[in-house]
Amino acid sequence: MATPEQRVAVYIDFDNIVISRYDQVHGRGAWRKNNVYRLGPGLADATDEQKARIHAATVDISAILDYAASFGDVVVSRAYADWSVGVNASYQKQLMERAVDLTQLFPATAQMKNGADIRLAVDVIEDLFRLPDITHVVIAAGDSDYIPLAQRAKRLGRYVVGVGVAGGTSRSLAAACNEFADYDSMPGIRAAKHIAADFDEAVEQPEAEQVATDAAPKKGSRRASSATASTAAASTASTSSASQKTWTKLLMRALQQAHEREVDSEWVHASAVKNLMVRLDPTFNEKALGFGSFSEFVKSRNSIAALDESTQTRLIRLRQR
Repeated sequence: MATPEQRVAVYIDFDNIVISRYDQVHGRGAWRKNNVYRLGPGLADATDEQKARIHAATVDISAILDYAASFGDVVVSRAYADWSVGVNASYQKQLMERAVDLTQLFPATAQMKNGADIRLAVDVIEDLFRLPDITHVVIAAGDSDYIPLAQRAKRLGRYVVGVGVAGGTSRSLAAACNEFADYDSMPGIRAAKHIAADFDEAVEQPEAEQVATDAAPKKGSRRASSATASTAAASTASTSSASQKTWTKLLMRALQQAHEREVDSEWVHASAVKNLMVRLDPTFNEKALGFGSFSEFVKSRNSIAALDESTQTRLIRLRQR
């Protein structure tokens, strides 16, 4: 897990990621063939077919930012694109909610080249000299033009993490990074394929029923505490259902990331999970939700997470892995 002194800078070549994802879903060159880049703000001029294709190729930016946060505190986050393009503009609210700085790059040529690679590279190098406490650099892009940038950041002593879409990522760029994550294999994306459909059911399932189905722990795993938290249950009832699902989903996201980093252990430290939850959403505070401790909060989500209180060190694991 990340340590407190690790500080992360995230740079997203947004056009690159969105176009690569669209071409991955609909076929090579589909972005240009379908004239997606010509659609205006609000996608008001898009046909129903175009809207359906865009929706099918939507990029989950939160999954990329969550992945970056698993390395440490995100202190810089920037996205580079031509935000006048309708598809890009549709992401603005989502990006601003995650405090991502939006850098506008208008096309410099008729070929729609906006120079994101040059501007992004200049900003990265400037930030590394201006902010010497940055320990990790996350570059979300697949263009081979970023190879010198990754190599230079490594020479400056930073841990470089690349994120790209399969089929749209240069192998040489992946090799130039300390670590490279394929978009489809990232915790939030991979888990969404089989967890999202069961999410609402898991949230609504009575705790006692879930405890009964989980009474026999897996071989080699620690036995989770079977104690229920009546105080937490009362607190849960006092909060709106929508709010409860929001915090439950946050816990699930944090556990997915924690398990990804601690692949050799079935259980992760509760304190590390809580710290990651706060990094993902600084507004999280279990006491403001009516819980006396983080353990009580986790117990109230017994259908999602198992809590081991058999030792002084509190441990958690995601039930549906």
